Amino acid sequence: MIAETVCSAVSAAGLGIAALTAYRKRFLAATRLAAYSLVPIGLVMTGVVGWLADTAFSMKAWAGFGVLGVAWLLFMATRAVERRTGGTRKERKAAKAAQREAVAPAASAPSLGQGARPAAQPVAQPKAAAPKEDFSDIEAILKKHGI
Repeated sequence: MIAETVCSAVSAAGLGIAALTAYRKRFLAATRLAAYSLVPIGLVMTGVVGWLADTAFSMKAWAGFGVLGVAWLLFMATRAVERRTGGTRKERKAAKAAQREAVAPAASAPSLGQGARPAAQPVAQPKAAAPKEDFSDIEAILKKHGI
């Protein structure tokens, strides 16, 4: 009974504030406030508030919430352990097999390909003629990006 009265008072106060907001020519905000204000009275009329009040004072309901909480904690603990260990047993075996295949058995050092060593720098020759502007590298970059 008290919950219904409180919800009705909250709705009435919200509608009053919405009316003042509309008086100040802020119609969008007033409409939004009116919508929020009608939610508590709507919950009372549908019976949700009465159900919540009955649930709040029921030991059986609180025991159910406790069981749900324990289930949630167990679920989250298994997720945390799974994340640390790398998934299920089958996933760990597959990851180890993939790791063994990725590394060559006789390799002592990683092979980095041709880009590992810097290319020899050409010897700078004296510029006798007037320097020509070479924009070929810039054109290549622009073509690469579709410009």
